[in-house]
Amino acid sequence: MQTDTSEQRKGVLFALSAYGMWGLFPIYFKSVAAVSPLEILSHRIVWSVIFMALFILASGRWQVLLENLRQKKLLACLGASAILISINWGVFIWAVGQGHILETSMGYFINPLVSLLLGMIFLGERLRKVQWIAICLAVAGVAYQLILLGNLPWVALVLACSFGTYGLLRKQIVIDPFSGLLIETLLLSPFALVYLFWLQQHDQLIFLTANITTSWLLVAGGIVTSLPLICFAAGVKRLPLTVNGLLMYITPSITFILAVVVYDEPMNLNRLVTFALIWSGLIIFTVEGIWRARNTPDILLEPTVAVK
Repeated sequence: MQTDTSEQRKGVLFALSAYGMWGLFPIYFKSVAAVSPLEILSHRIVWSVIFMALFILASGRWQVLLENLRQKKLLACLGASAILISINWGVFIWAVGQGHILETSMGYFINPLVSLLLGMIFLGERLRKVQWIAICLAVAGVAYQLILLGNLPWVALVLACSFGTYGLLRKQIVIDPFSGLLIETLLLSPFALVYLFWLQQHDQLIFLTANITTSWLLVAGGIVTSLPLICFAAGVKRLPLTVNGLLMYITPSITFILAVVVYDEPMNLNRLVTFALIWSGLIIFTVEGIWRARNTPDILLEPTVAVK
Protein backbone atom coordinates (compact mmCIF):
# COMPACT_ATOMS: atom_id res chain seq x y z
CA MET A 1 0.00 0.00 0.00
CA GLN A 2 2.83 2.39 0.90
CA THR A 3 4.52 1.63 -2.42
CA ASP A 4 1.29 2.40 -4.28
CA THR A 5 0.97 5.72 -2.44
CA SER A 6 4.57 6.61 -3.22
CA GLU A 7 4.07 5.77 -6.89
CA GLN A 8 0.90 7.88 -7.05
CA ARG A 9 2.76 10.82 -5.50
CA LYS A 10 5.44 10.46 -8.15
CA GLY A 11 2.69 10.25 -10.75
CA VAL A 12 1.13 13.50 -9.53
CA LEU A 13 4.51 15.26 -9.65
CA PHE A 14 5.20 13.99 -13.17
CA ALA A 15 1.70 14.95 -14.35
CA LEU A 16 1.90 18.40 -12.76
CA SER A 17 5.27 18.92 -14.45
CA ALA A 18 3.89 17.90 -17.85
CA TYR A 19 0.69 19.94 -17.69
CA GLY A 20 2.54 22.88 -16.14
CA MET A 21 5.11 22.94 -18.95
CA TRP A 22 2.38 22.69 -21.59
CA GLY A 23 0.53 25.54 -19.90
CA LEU A 24 3.64 27.72 -20.05
CA PHE A 25 4.15 27.10 -23.77
CA PRO A 26 2.98 30.64 -24.70
CA ILE A 27 5.98 32.09 -22.85
CA TYR A 28 8.36 30.07 -25.00
CA PHE A 29 6.62 30.82 -28.29
CA LYS A 30 6.28 34.52 -27.41
CA SER A 31 10.04 34.61 -26.90
CA VAL A 32 10.61 33.52 -30.51
CA ALA A 33 7.68 35.45 -32.01
CA ALA A 34 10.08 37.45 -34.22
CA VAL A 35 10.69 34.24 -36.18
CA SER A 36 8.08 33.15 -38.74
CA PRO A 37 5.67 30.44 -37.49
CA LEU A 38 6.70 28.00 -40.23
CA GLU A 39 10.38 28.32 -39.35
CA ILE A 40 9.59 27.79 -35.65
CA LEU A 41 7.53 24.74 -36.56
CA SER A 42 10.32 23.37 -38.74
CA HIS A 43 12.88 23.78 -35.96
CA ARG A 44 10.51 22.18 -33.49
CA ILE A 45 10.21 19.13 -35.73
CA VAL A 46 13.94 18.78 -36.51
CA TRP A 47 15.21 19.28 -32.97
CA SER A 48 12.49 16.99 -31.58
CA VAL A 49 13.82 14.19 -33.79
CA ILE A 50 17.31 14.71 -32.39
CA PHE A 51 16.22 14.98 -28.75
CA MET A 52 13.85 11.99 -28.89
CA ALA A 53 16.47 9.90 -30.71
CA LEU A 54 18.96 10.63 -27.91
CA PHE A 55 16.32 9.80 -25.30
CA ILE A 56 15.41 6.50 -26.94
CA LEU A 57 19.10 5.63 -27.28
CA ALA A 58 19.74 6.42 -23.61
CA SER A 59 16.70 4.46 -22.44
CA GLY A 60 17.53 1.40 -24.53
CA ARG A 61 14.38 1.52 -26.66
CA TRP A 62 16.08 1.25 -30.06
CA GLN A 63 14.96 -2.33 -30.64
CA VAL A 64 11.31 -1.43 -30.15
CA LEU A 65 11.73 1.59 -32.44
CA LEU A 66 13.28 -0.51 -35.21
CA GLU A 67 10.46 -3.05 -34.98
CA ASN A 68 7.92 -0.23 -35.34
CA LEU A 69 9.77 1.22 -38.35
CA ARG A 70 9.38 -2.11 -40.19
CA GLN A 71 5.57 -1.96 -40.06
CA LYS A 72 4.26 -0.21 -43.19
CA LYS A 73 0.68 0.06 -41.95
CA LEU A 74 1.88 1.60 -38.70
CA LEU A 75 3.99 4.12 -40.59
CA ALA A 76 1.01 5.08 -42.76
CA CYS A 77 -1.14 5.69 -39.68
CA LEU A 78 1.61 7.70 -38.01
CA GLY A 79 1.99 9.71 -41.21
CA ALA A 80 -1.67 10.74 -40.90
CA SER A 81 -1.29 11.57 -37.20
CA ALA A 82 1.88 13.54 -38.00
CA ILE A 83 -0.07 15.76 -40.41
CA LEU A 84 -2.71 16.41 -37.74
CA ILE A 85 -0.22 17.27 -35.01
CA SER A 86 1.76 19.54 -37.35
CA ILE A 87 -1.45 21.47 -38.11
CA ASN A 88 -2.12 21.73 -34.37
CA TRP A 89 1.42 22.90 -33.62
CA GLY A 90 1.45 25.37 -36.50
CA VAL A 91 -1.85 27.02 -35.58
CA PHE A 92 -0.84 27.23 -31.92
CA ILE A 93 2.50 28.86 -32.78
CA TRP A 94 0.81 31.37 -35.11
CA ALA A 95 -1.94 32.16 -32.57
CA VAL A 96 0.50 32.86 -29.74
CA GLY A 97 2.59 35.13 -31.96
CA GLN A 98 -0.50 37.03 -33.10
CA GLY A 99 -1.88 37.57 -29.59
CA HIS A 100 -4.64 34.95 -29.62
CA ILE A 101 -3.57 33.03 -26.51
CA LEU A 102 -7.09 33.17 -25.06
CA GLU A 103 -8.40 31.32 -28.09
CA THR A 104 -5.76 28.61 -27.67
CA SER A 105 -6.91 28.22 -24.08
CA MET A 106 -10.52 27.95 -25.25
CA GLY A 107 -9.50 25.28 -27.76
CA TYR A 108 -7.98 23.01 -25.14
CA PHE A 109 -10.92 23.56 -22.79
CA ILE A 110 -13.24 22.44 -25.61
CA ASN A 111 -11.04 19.49 -26.57
CA PRO A 112 -12.46 16.86 -24.13
CA LEU A 113 -15.98 17.57 -25.40
CA VAL A 114 -14.84 17.36 -29.03
CA SER A 115 -13.27 14.00 -28.18
CA LEU A 116 -16.65 12.83 -26.88
CA LEU A 117 -18.31 13.72 -30.17
CA LEU A 118 -15.59 12.04 -32.21
CA GLY A 119 -15.93 8.90 -30.12
CA MET A 120 -19.65 8.86 -30.84
CA ILE A 121 -19.21 9.44 -34.58
CA PHE A 122 -16.29 7.13 -35.31
CA LEU A 123 -16.27 4.58 -32.49
CA GLY A 124 -20.01 4.13 -32.03
CA GLU A 125 -19.87 5.27 -28.42
CA ARG A 126 -23.20 6.26 -26.89
CA LEU A 127 -23.32 9.58 -25.09
CA ARG A 128 -25.22 9.90 -21.84
CA LYS A 129 -27.72 12.72 -21.34
CA VAL A 130 -25.39 14.65 -19.07
CA GLN A 131 -22.64 14.47 -21.68
CA TRP A 132 -25.04 15.84 -24.30
CA ILE A 133 -25.82 18.74 -21.97
CA ALA A 134 -22.09 19.45 -21.59
CA ILE A 135 -21.57 19.42 -25.36
CA CYS A 136 -24.61 21.65 -25.95
CA LEU A 137 -23.27 24.23 -23.48
CA ALA A 138 -19.93 24.33 -25.30
CA VAL A 139 -21.72 24.65 -28.66
CA ALA A 140 -23.82 27.46 -27.18
CA GLY A 141 -20.61 29.25 -26.18
CA VAL A 142 -19.22 29.06 -29.70
CA ALA A 143 -22.59 30.01 -31.22
CA TYR A 144 -22.82 33.02 -28.90
CA GLN A 145 -19.49 34.32 -30.15
CA LEU A 146 -20.43 33.67 -33.77
CA ILE A 147 -23.98 35.07 -33.79
CA LEU A 148 -23.77 37.96 -31.34
CA LEU A 149 -20.15 38.95 -31.90
CA GLY A 150 -19.86 37.93 -35.55
CA ASN A 151 -16.56 36.26 -34.80
CA LEU A 152 -16.01 32.52 -35.18
CA PRO A 153 -13.27 31.35 -32.77
CA TRP A 154 -11.55 29.41 -35.56
CA VAL A 155 -8.25 29.08 -33.69
CA ALA A 156 -9.99 27.34 -30.80
CA LEU A 157 -12.00 25.10 -33.13
CA VAL A 158 -8.99 24.11 -35.27
CA LEU A 159 -6.91 23.32 -32.18
CA ALA A 160 -9.71 21.32 -30.54
CA CYS A 161 -10.66 19.40 -33.68
CA SER A 162 -7.11 18.69 -34.85
CA PHE A 163 -5.99 17.54 -31.42
CA GLY A 164 -9.19 15.60 -30.82
CA THR A 165 -8.84 13.82 -34.17
CA TYR A 166 -5.16 13.22 -33.46
CA GLY A 167 -6.06 11.64 -30.12
CA LEU A 168 -8.72 9.49 -31.77
CA LEU A 169 -6.24 8.24 -34.36
CA ARG A 170 -3.44 7.63 -31.86
CA LYS A 171 -5.79 5.55 -29.69
CA GLN A 172 -6.09 3.13 -32.59
CA ILE A 173 -2.31 2.87 -33.03
CA VAL A 174 -0.49 0.41 -30.80
CA ILE A 175 2.81 2.16 -30.10
CA ASP A 176 4.56 3.70 -27.10
CA PRO A 177 4.42 7.52 -26.94
CA PHE A 178 8.18 7.96 -27.31
CA SER A 179 8.55 5.93 -30.49
CA GLY A 180 5.31 7.47 -31.74
CA LEU A 181 6.54 11.05 -31.40
CA LEU A 182 9.95 10.23 -32.85
CA ILE A 183 8.48 8.52 -35.92
CA GLU A 184 5.92 11.30 -36.44
CA THR A 185 8.58 14.01 -36.34
CA LEU A 186 10.92 11.82 -38.41
CA LEU A 187 8.26 11.60 -41.14
CA LEU A 188 7.80 15.37 -41.04
CA SER A 189 11.51 16.19 -40.90
CA PRO A 190 12.22 16.02 -44.69
CA PHE A 191 9.60 18.73 -45.29
CA ALA A 192 10.99 20.80 -42.40
CA LEU A 193 14.57 20.48 -43.64
CA VAL A 194 13.59 21.38 -47.22
CA TYR A 195 11.77 24.48 -45.96
CA LEU A 196 14.72 25.54 -43.80
CA PHE A 197 17.05 25.02 -46.78
CA TRP A 198 14.72 27.12 -48.96
CA LEU A 199 14.80 29.90 -46.37
CA GLN A 200 18.60 29.73 -46.31
CA GLN A 201 18.79 29.95 -50.09
CA HIS A 202 16.59 33.05 -50.06
CA ASP A 203 18.44 34.69 -47.14
CA GLN A 204 15.34 34.49 -44.97
CA LEU A 205 16.55 31.95 -42.40
CA ILE A 206 16.57 33.53 -38.93
CA PHE A 207 18.45 30.65 -37.29
CA LEU A 208 22.13 31.54 -36.72
CA THR A 209 21.63 34.98 -38.28
CA ALA A 210 19.64 36.37 -35.36
CA ASN A 211 21.05 36.89 -31.87
CA ILE A 212 22.45 33.84 -30.11
CA THR A 213 19.57 33.72 -27.63
CA THR A 214 16.99 33.29 -30.39
CA SER A 215 19.08 30.58 -32.06
CA TRP A 216 19.41 28.62 -28.83
CA LEU A 217 15.70 29.03 -28.12
CA LEU A 218 14.93 27.49 -31.51
CA VAL A 219 17.22 24.56 -30.70
CA ALA A 220 15.42 24.21 -27.37
CA GLY A 221 12.21 23.51 -29.31
CA GLY A 222 13.14 19.83 -29.24
CA ILE A 223 13.35 19.78 -25.45
CA VAL A 224 10.24 21.93 -25.10
CA THR A 225 8.30 19.43 -27.21
CA SER A 226 9.71 16.19 -25.82
CA LEU A 227 10.27 16.77 -22.09
CA PRO A 228 6.58 17.31 -21.19
CA LEU A 229 5.68 14.13 -23.09
CA ILE A 230 8.27 12.13 -21.11
CA CYS A 231 6.85 13.49 -17.84
CA PHE A 232 3.29 12.84 -19.03
CA ALA A 233 4.08 9.21 -19.91
CA ALA A 234 5.72 8.70 -16.51
CA GLY A 235 2.73 10.23 -14.74
CA VAL A 236 -0.14 8.62 -16.61
CA LYS A 237 1.06 5.06 -15.90
CA ARG A 238 1.13 5.80 -12.16
CA LEU A 239 -2.22 7.59 -11.84
CA PRO A 240 -5.88 6.58 -12.15
CA LEU A 241 -7.32 8.09 -15.30
CA THR A 242 -9.86 10.03 -13.24
CA VAL A 243 -7.05 11.92 -11.50
CA ASN A 244 -5.17 12.47 -14.74
CA GLY A 245 -8.36 13.64 -16.43
CA LEU A 246 -8.76 16.36 -13.81
CA LEU A 247 -5.12 17.43 -13.90
CA MET A 248 -5.24 17.93 -17.67
CA TYR A 249 -7.30 21.13 -17.15
CA ILE A 250 -4.21 22.71 -15.57
CA THR A 251 -2.79 23.40 -19.04
CA PRO A 252 -5.57 25.61 -20.47
CA SER A 253 -6.06 27.22 -17.05
CA ILE A 254 -2.42 28.38 -16.93
CA THR A 255 -2.67 29.53 -20.55
CA PHE A 256 -5.83 31.48 -19.72
CA ILE A 257 -4.13 33.24 -16.78
CA LEU A 258 -1.08 34.07 -18.89
CA ALA A 259 -3.26 35.56 -21.63
CA VAL A 260 -5.24 37.81 -19.28
CA VAL A 261 -2.71 38.68 -16.57
CA VAL A 262 0.67 38.61 -18.32
CA TYR A 263 -0.12 39.46 -21.95
CA ASP A 264 -3.15 41.71 -21.32
CA GLU A 265 -5.40 40.11 -23.92
CA PRO A 266 -8.89 41.68 -23.75
CA MET A 267 -11.37 39.77 -21.58
CA ASN A 268 -14.66 41.61 -21.98
CA LEU A 269 -18.09 40.48 -20.83
CA ASN A 270 -19.03 38.90 -24.15
CA ARG A 271 -15.90 36.76 -24.26
CA LEU A 272 -16.44 35.86 -20.60
CA VAL A 273 -19.91 34.56 -21.48
CA THR A 274 -18.38 32.25 -24.09
CA PHE A 275 -15.87 30.90 -21.59
CA ALA A 276 -18.53 30.60 -18.88
CA LEU A 277 -20.69 28.40 -21.10
CA ILE A 278 -17.72 26.19 -21.98
CA TRP A 279 -16.59 25.97 -18.35
CA SER A 280 -20.12 25.04 -17.29
CA GLY A 281 -20.14 22.20 -19.79
CA LEU A 282 -16.75 20.99 -18.56
CA ILE A 283 -17.82 21.11 -14.91
CA ILE A 284 -20.90 19.04 -15.66
CA PHE A 285 -18.85 16.60 -17.77
CA THR A 286 -16.14 16.23 -15.10
CA VAL A 287 -18.44 15.91 -12.10
CA GLU A 288 -20.55 13.30 -13.88
CA GLY A 289 -17.41 11.38 -14.86
CA ILE A 290 -16.11 11.37 -11.27
CA TRP A 291 -19.50 10.25 -9.94
CA ARG A 292 -19.66 7.35 -12.39
CA ALA A 293 -16.07 6.36 -11.64
CA ARG A 294 -16.84 6.15 -7.91
CA ASN A 295 -20.03 4.20 -8.40
CA THR A 296 -18.76 2.03 -11.26
CA PRO A 297 -15.08 1.21 -10.65
CA ASP A 298 -14.54 -0.04 -14.21
CA ILE A 299 -15.52 3.34 -15.69
CA LEU A 300 -12.85 6.01 -15.64
CA LEU A 301 -12.59 9.52 -16.98
CA GLU A 302 -10.19 9.02 -19.87
CA PRO A 303 -7.99 11.88 -21.05
CA THR A 304 -7.04 12.54 -24.62
CA VAL A 305 -3.65 11.35 -25.86
CA ALA A 306 -1.36 14.21 -25.02
CA VAL A 307 1.31 15.41 -27.40
CA LYS A 308 1.32 19.19 -27.41
